[in-house]
Amino acid sequence: MEALLAELREFLTKEFPAWRAKWQDSDTWEAKLDWQRTMAGGRWTTATWPEEFGGRGLGTMEMLAIEDVVAQYGAPQIPGMIGVKNVAPTLMRFGNEEQRKSVARIANTDEFWCQGFSEPGAGSDLASLRTRAVIDGDDFVINGQKVWTSNGMYATHMQLLARTDIDAPKHKGISAIVVPINTPGLEVRPIKQINGGAEFAEVFFTDVRVPVANLIGPLNEGWNVTMTTLGHERAGVAVFAGRLEQRIRNLIEDVSKKDTPVSPVLSDGLAEHYVESRVLGMMGRQMLAKIADGVAPGSESSVIKMVWSELSQRVDTTVMELAGVDGITGDDNAAKSGYLTARSATIAAGTSDIVKNIIGDRVLGLPRD
Repeated sequence: MEALLAELREFLTKEFPAWRAKWQDSDTWEAKLDWQRTMAGGRWTTATWPEEFGGRGLGTMEMLAIEDVVAQYGAPQIPGMIGVKNVAPTLMRFGNEEQRKSVARIANTDEFWCQGFSEPGAGSDLASLRTRAVIDGDDFVINGQKVWTSNGMYATHMQLLARTDIDAPKHKGISAIVVPINTPGLEVRPIKQINGGAEFAEVFFTDVRVPVANLIGPLNEGWNVTMTTLGHERAGVAVFAGRLEQRIRNLIEDVSKKDTPVSPVLSDGLAEHYVESRVLGMMGRQMLAKIADGVAPGSESSVIKMVWSELSQRVDTTVMELAGVDGITGDDNAAKSGYLTARSATIAAGTSDIVKNIIGDRVLGLPRD
């Protein structure tokens, strides 16, 4: 492990200052994409991929250690996280020979993938999706709508979930399908956010035709395929928890260097954030250790997700309070943007209300009525 992290630090010490000099404080897609290419050149974005797919064959604990070091340097998260962390491992396991060729293109940023999962009325209750894919000869004909599609405006491909058997039980009759974004009949519309960005999109399908060969895994078994994808997403939650812990450390360090001391209220708040982040980080590491031992994570991933999302919001509220008038008027755009962006944390990957129901049911054993 030490040799691995020494190699990583040597890489970051050389590459990160060069990237920073080129892009300064830019937070644009292009800047982060350039950083992803840089990291991919050292096989750091794909470190947990098997070596035959261009990775390093490392485990989840090594992944967490790598993420910790990258966060310490202040490097941004890669924009193609969904493709690298979720879709590529799914294609490695379930994809046919042609689909597996996308794995290398995901690694080198030639392809960016999004997930066509959530729909109006089928967000946290994903199995209620209604987008249809009907077989017509050698093609699927797809009609329906997806919403809150992360990176939808930048994606080249989508891992789509669609209902292929309307008579099957709720979690059956769903298939996973590869859909290139430039397919005729597919329309992507940005969802404008309160922070001014458009990180999500609505996607509309009107008689979209893709080959049946684009099916990922068996027909009508898309729910099982998706559980693999979401399993990797659960591991990603632990990584986010580690990054939040490092962010709070950096924030405390920055505050300690200020000439003017902060108020006792904000000081106490920072201390609380730090303690919570440390506990959250330990929970994440324990979950990753279970995954490394081949044990499927249970409902603790829901607890981690809920604590992470709510703590993220409190941290960005504190950052705004530290920025004072500059944060409100817009002179401190980073604080304002972070505060507004954090509002989505308790919605993404399952709303807090749904997550609390899961915890109450599966962890606490509370009655349903």
